[in-house]
Amino acid sequence: MIKKASTKPGTKAAPKATGKGAAKMAVKSQSKKAAAAKQPEHKPDTLPADLLSEPADMTVLNRLYDVVLSRKGTDPSVSHSARLLSRGTYKIAQKFGEEAVECLIEAVAGRKDLLVGESADVLYHLIVLWVDAGVTPDEVWAELRRREGVSGIAEKAARPKETFAKKGK
Repeated sequence: MIKKASTKPGTKAAPKATGKGAAKMAVKSQSKKAAAAKQPEHKPDTLPADLLSEPADMTVLNRLYDVVLSRKGTDPSVSHSARLLSRGTYKIAQKFGEEAVECLIEAVAGRKDLLVGESADVLYHLIVLWVDAGVTPDEVWAELRRREGVSGIAEKAARPKETFAKKGK
């Protein structure tokens, strides 16, 4: 998810270990630091506050696409987008479907504020699906422009009819 970076006031640091526990923690900490040094610099899945104040338009989706695309093939432990992409098309599609259902539930319940948040979740997961499938936003925008000004009924009627073979035959 793209979220505004924040800190939680009132959170306490974990208690420090002593004795053998402290030594183990120090070794783990050094191992993590060494592993982090080998990893390419990770950009967090957050946007700077100045970008959050810009008017929302398709450039927001284009930037989000670029962020998700940049996470493809990176360490799944440091990025939600990388983790989703590493799990494969089936899991990405499943998550997109879950978010779509949550969006529908909020729409039916008439909870506009929650519908807005769920809609953002749907768009994010759709973009992850696009990255996985090799679809670019420009391809989608071009298809929307092609359909602009055409009756939805006429456009749907003009689509080629697909026939599906029945299973087992």
